[in-house]
Amino acid sequence: MNINLSKVIRYHRIKSGLTQAELADMAGVGKNMVYEIEKGRLSIQLDNLMKILNILNLSIELKSPLMELFKSENIDENG
Repeated sequence: MNINLSKVIRYHRIKSGLTQAELADMAGVGKNMVYEIEKGRLSIQLDNLMKILNILNLSIELKSPLMELFKSENIDENG
């Protein structure tokens, strides 16, 4: 199932009772950044996206057929 990230962010922002400006201020990004993410802009800096996701208590999960193998082979590495 594909989930539209911009819709998820907008939904969580609204359910959290935050305006775009309030979310931007809390995340330390510009209001235009929140607006652009919610409108589905394709080119966004990952660090800014992660700040917004953090404020909304959202996380990204990476999935692939090789993920379990990756985890087992990188058990000693942090991050």
